[in-house]
Amino acid sequence: MAKDIVTHIDIRPVPSDQRAAWEPLWTGYLEFYKTSVRSEVYDSTWARLQDPAEPMHLLGAYVDGKLLGIVHFIYHRTCWTIGDYCYLQDLFVAEGARKLGLGRALIEAVYKTAHAAGASRVYWLTHESNATARVLYDKLATWPGFIVYRHLFADRT
Repeated sequence: MAKDIVTHIDIRPVPSDQRAAWEPLWTGYLEFYKTSVRSEVYDSTWARLQDPAEPMHLLGAYVDGKLLGIVHFIYHRTCWTIGDYCYLQDLFVAEGARKLGLGRALIEAVYKTAHAAGASRVYWLTHESNATARVLYDKLATWPGFIVYRHLFADRT
């Protein structure tokens, strides 16, 4: 897909009848990070993303009606501000649609949505080796220099 043929990027929620379009993008994200999840995690994630009572949300980037990018984001409380934080958890654009501005459009849509929801900030993590994405991220946000530590519970993954 050449950049000059993209006339309109539509960023909007991904409706419940489009799981078949979402799933390959979610799988692509997981494969990029050399990981996978069980099928029941796919089911649970999709159900949460579609449940308005959940703090998890999903926006899609559509070009000519085709879903080519996704972003998952989550609101959570914090001890640092009155407004929730918005964690941009997963961002993925189909390989053939990269360099079209979809990643930027998805991040900016999360900014707009989070601001309207009263969030005090949007933040995310990426792997230090994700150099291509970091070029974009450095234009859209600041890197505060934090290092992430984690402990996994093997029986809960």
